Amino acid sequence: MTSNCGNAARGCGLGSLFASRRGALKAASLALLLFAVALATPRAEAAPAAPAGAHVYLMRGVLNIFSLGMDQIATRLQQQGIPASVHNHILWASVADDAVAEYRSGRAKVIILVGHSSGATCLPDMVERLSRQGVPVKLAIGLDSVFHTSLSGRVGKYINFYVANGAGTRVERTRNFQGTLENVDVENVPGVGHLTIDKSELMQQKVIAAIDAAVASGPGAAPAAAQGAPAPVARRPVTGAAAPPAAGRRRAAAVN
Repeated sequence: MTSNCGNAARGCGLGSLFASRRGALKAASLALLLFAVALATPRAEAAPAAPAGAHVYLMRGVLNIFSLGMDQIATRLQQQGIPASVHNHILWASVADDAVAEYRSGRAKVIILVGHSSGATCLPDMVERLSRQGVPVKLAIGLDSVFHTSLSGRVGKYINFYVANGAGTRVERTRNFQGTLENVDVENVPGVGHLTIDKSELMQQKVIAAIDAAVASGPGAAPAAAQGAPAPVARRPVTGAAAPPAAGRRRAAAVN
């Protein structure tokens, strides 16, 4: 007679065998499921190299209250991931020195300047100050400067948007200027005047498009720091007829 203990032992042995097989089957099924998920999941693409750091310095006009289009442009650039800051034009020298520090620290290798009214008038001074310290300005955009200004130093491209039948003036190049200068008369653009040029949607699009292109192309070669000798004469063509060198800055208007 088979004892109950013997039957129980055989039952326990078979139960253990079935349990171990079920465990193995579960483990194998889980492994196959994980393998299938791995095959179905697309591999992450390597992130493209980030463009060289850029900083856009936007300069407001007189009283620091009439050039709010500079703030709008700065906000739109920041939404694109481009660092931008807005400043009072009377602080142009300290802003230029900040740009020098940013460039030398490596935080910003693409320096871009934008200004409206008196903020545009100070841009040539900023370009010259940066050039003397060996810091390249990739792009400078002036919106209707109220003074007759002239350019020296070096900048990749300088675009001067001005309203010819208003307060704005052309920018002239001196023999010490190196770069590309474009004077663009926008007097026929609907709704654009001295107080609205910075707030015009069309003009903001033009400014931002030029900035995007400059940032995408990366940093240019740095100019040699000035050692007292004049910079070479620019070899790039100037849009429009070349004006004679300016003897300095002449007051053209007393508005913003």
